[in-house]
Amino acid sequence: MSKRDYYEVLGVTKTVTEVELKVAFRKLAMVHHPDRNPGNKESEIAFKEVNEAYQCLSDGQKRAAYDRFGHAAFQQGGQGGPGFGNEFGDFMSDIFENFFGDGRGQPGGGAGAGRGRGGAPGRERGADLRFNLEISLEEAFSGKTEAIKIPTSIACEPCSGTGAKPGSKARPCSTCGGYGRVRAAQGFFAIERTCPNCHGRGEVIDDPCPSCSGAGRVTRERNLSINVPAGVDDGLRIRLAGEGESGLRGGPSGDLYVFLSIAPHTFFQRDGADLFCRVPISMVTAALAGEITVPVIDGTQTQVRIPAGTQAGKQFRIKGKGMPVLRTREVGDLYIQVSVETPQNLTKRQRELLQEFDQSASAENHPESAGFFSKVKDFFVAGTGRP
Repeated sequence: MSKRDYYEVLGVTKTVTEVELKVAFRKLAMVHHPDRNPGNKESEIAFKEVNEAYQCLSDGQKRAAYDRFGHAAFQQGGQGGPGFGNEFGDFMSDIFENFFGDGRGQPGGGAGAGRGRGGAPGRERGADLRFNLEISLEEAFSGKTEAIKIPTSIACEPCSGTGAKPGSKARPCSTCGGYGRVRAAQGFFAIERTCPNCHGRGEVIDDPCPSCSGAGRVTRERNLSINVPAGVDDGLRIRLAGEGESGLRGGPSGDLYVFLSIAPHTFFQRDGADLFCRVPISMVTAALAGEITVPVIDGTQTQVRIPAGTQAGKQFRIKGKGMPVLRTREVGDLYIQVSVETPQNLTKRQRELLQEFDQSASAENHPESAGFFSKVKDFFVAGTGRP
């Protein structure tokens, strides 16, 4: 006996809303509920029929399938009649593609479906490659062109990347029809898996190219020229489109990513576009004033005036002598930080001179240390734990 139409079972039309559908279901469910009709087989059958109809029509996807294919949409294997299985399989595949963005639907739905619409099977994109390049700070300052050698896969010349012996060509896989995947319908769902015959490539090579053994690519060492712009910083990534590994059997090549690192410098430390240089000066220069010569990243030198009484750690800014800002006309600054060096390996006479100076020195000569020890003295005298 054929099933009744689900809309007829619930006593509604195809234009019924979700709210109206729920109301109709609850009303009929109360009428035919087994607890209200103990031992009544007709009510039990009617209750199951109402529940089945509501379970289908209350689900948006199931209702759409039912409106288009009727009860055949939910029969085992989706075979509701001649030619129906493929059409329903395609319909459900389109639904899943819309939800998950697969974009690989194909006309025809069983195992042996046709070639996919999303692109030729077997033409796999090549892998991206990474190359680590270390440059000096001077090279980062001025920019450079670096020649590198990278081992990579390139398209096989004899077969032009097809993988087939010159004069022959690959044939579509008979198992998947060139799609690369086979589909099996399981009730409401259609399950796809990689074709076990061609391993997802969609084609079979009967006579492979002897130069690449059918892969369509060979490993070679390639020479490339990398343009490193001025102002690059440590960790910058440069992308060279299409310079990665060659695609499989004529597929597009991957990209090459060059990761830059800046080698430590003898004098300079970098902070963005600014450079810092620590310069030791003598105690005499710090006390009496003087002039020092410091290096600049561009290979020149500059003079820095040290005023009398300069303390250790004092910074002097030299504007526009830092690193260029990448792809702009801006330039950072150079900061000179002085470090006052304490004399070592003194002679007897030098010691005597320093002792004479120390005996004649006053708090005005050492205001910072005099102030500190004065506070320490007050702290212990007071005995309160506060200055």
